[in-house]
Amino acid sequence: MLKSIYYYIDKFDREEIYKLNKSISIIYRNYSKKFNTKELLQLVIFCKKQRRKVYISNNLKLALRLNFDGIYIPSFNKSLKYKNIIKKKFEVIGSAHNIKEVINKKLQGCTKIFLCPLFRTKKNKNYLGITKFNLIKLNIKKDIIALGGINEKNIKYLRMCNVKGFAGITWVKKNGPSINTGPF
Repeated sequence: MLKSIYYYIDKFDREEIYKLNKSISIIYRNYSKKFNTKELLQLVIFCKKQRRKVYISNNLKLALRLNFDGIYIPSFNKSLKYKNIIKKKFEVIGSAHNIKEVINKKLQGCTKIFLCPLFRTKKNKNYLGITKFNLIKLNIKKDIIALGGINEKNIKYLRMCNVKGFAGITWVKKNGPSINTGPF
């Protein structure tokens, strides 16, 4: 059974988030512009009112100050400063593409590792596929979230990966209102 579904955003759009099933968590990741603290605070308040978890990518200071549920550490971030965060109910999650990055995510204290890309995408021709994904997953004693290329044709294959959830943008946005965390 899939317990967790994550949706990536790069700006706060109240209507877009409101349309999603309330069980879908939000990851705010914006690498192209400066953080707008006022907008981020509105995002956190909105998500908390909906009882929806919300994470911010790559900014521990803002995550703690604005009361995010946690921080998302992308695969390119190798810093180990996230390991000993004292705040209760604060989650460190992150993405990895290979064993080396998985080891780094463990050292960073990630409780969930987004292993990607699982399936082929237009943007990324190099993908793990189910077999390689499962081989990497064998040695990971953390919750694994599938990421990359998930769509209506291949979502049924997530059962073969025994993941705790999945993350995405396009398919989640398109199907957000009807997505539930039951078995696929």
